[in-house]
Amino acid sequence: MALGLQKRITELARGSGPPARLMSLDAYRGFIMLAMASSAFGFSTMANSPDVLDQFSGTAWDGTWRGVWRWLAYEFEHVPWTGCGFWDLIQPSFMFMVGVAVPFSTARRAQIGQSSARQFAHVLLRSLILVVLGVFLSSQGRAVTNFTFVNVLTQIGLGYWVLHLFRVRPKWNWSPRSWLVLQGLAVAVVLIGYWGWFQSYSIPEEERETVERFVAQQMQSRGKSDAEVERELGLTRDFTGYAAHWNKHTNAAAAVDRWFLNRFPRQEPEWEGARFWVNEGGYQTLNFVPSLATMLLGLMAGTVLRAGWLMTDALRWMLLAGAVCFLVAMALDTSTWPIPFATWPIPFATWSICPSVKRIWSPTWAVFSSGWTFWILAAFYWIVDIRGCRRIAWPFAVVGMNSIAMYCMSQLMGGWTRETLKTHSATIDSWLGMDQGLGYLLTQSAYAPFNSRVAVLFVFWLICLWMYRRSIFIRI
Repeated sequence: MALGLQKRITELARGSGPPARLMSLDAYRGFIMLAMASSAFGFSTMANSPDVLDQFSGTAWDGTWRGVWRWLAYEFEHVPWTGCGFWDLIQPSFMFMVGVAVPFSTARRAQIGQSSARQFAHVLLRSLILVVLGVFLSSQGRAVTNFTFVNVLTQIGLGYWVLHLFRVRPKWNWSPRSWLVLQGLAVAVVLIGYWGWFQSYSIPEEERETVERFVAQQMQSRGKSDAEVERELGLTRDFTGYAAHWNKHTNAAAAVDRWFLNRFPRQEPEWEGARFWVNEGGYQTLNFVPSLATMLLGLMAGTVLRAGWLMTDALRWMLLAGAVCFLVAMALDTSTWPIPFATWPIPFATWSICPSVKRIWSPTWAVFSSGWTFWILAAFYWIVDIRGCRRIAWPFAVVGMNSIAMYCMSQLMGGWTRETLKTHSATIDSWLGMDQGLGYLLTQSAYAPFNSRVAVLFVFWLICLWMYRRSIFIRI
């Protein structure tokens, strides 16, 4: 079975049939979409609940049990600034998979007779729609349009048309390796150029003081403790020396947003003329520039997967590419190593040429996170396309083939669906005379945050299944 699939994909990649659709890519996309729509399964809430943590209190399992919940809370939350958990890999996976899909989508359009000009026109339209949709979804519950460009859709839209320029063009008659060299050079130019711009910028002291006053005022207005305020303000000065160019709110991209976003109508707190000062999470519009490198690395993977190589050779290439990404990232910032170099008795063991920060998509982060995305795609590719375990992948692929629908449902319907399920499950329990039925599991159980989110996820999956069986696929 695997050999037959390998032969078909090789033939299709060489142009002797319609372009293959990688089920492994659909499964990877669906896996990430389900993770995103899960709202982190409520792990952070339960990790702070005595009802959960005290279940093994006084037993030999108590320390292990609490450690598991600390680990789950870390992996399913964004790290404050530096570091990496599973939750931080969701957006890089989105960006990476966009690049992987480009060779397949452009080949499909070419085979139905679309010219290069028409394809590029579609790319520009798609980029615009993604940006507009991202702003629309970010504006829910606002009195005015929330002009922000940091969610995954707007970030993809801002860089997608540039990505398309580096796709394989069969008319050029280049070898796949030549295209990989060009795409790799584009990655290097983007990341080195962005790094150079960041390290050349220093925030004026007066602007820094204004930013820090604004951050303190905002946190105090939300009832944050003095310790929490100090911890947040510390991120604006956390890095010292050369790495200080990548501090929160005081970096080059944050300064651009203080100029750019104030060109739009805003609904901001009445402070300093109701201007935009900071993005609370530290995310910046110009993140799309280094995240373009993430998409280009995905494009390299897609180029290999459609190049007609043996499937095992493509797998080895992705594993090697991931390893190279890790080594490069670790050479740029030793804090990304699993071994705490700071504890080594070596004076030069700790350095940070460029800190690894997801929220500003620093070049080191772009490379480091791509190491993970290469390896995750390789794992799906080996399980699904090489080993042929399609039944395992099918539940994920159902979602992956309707990723836009799942994303919009999670953004617009998550809270409403959760509350509706609680309402009707309580009614059903009342009819059946059950004190601890479904309603109890969704609302009062110690694991209610997890149960309710899984229930919502299952509803969304059923909708995707219904669409899949009727061949309804929402694409842009």
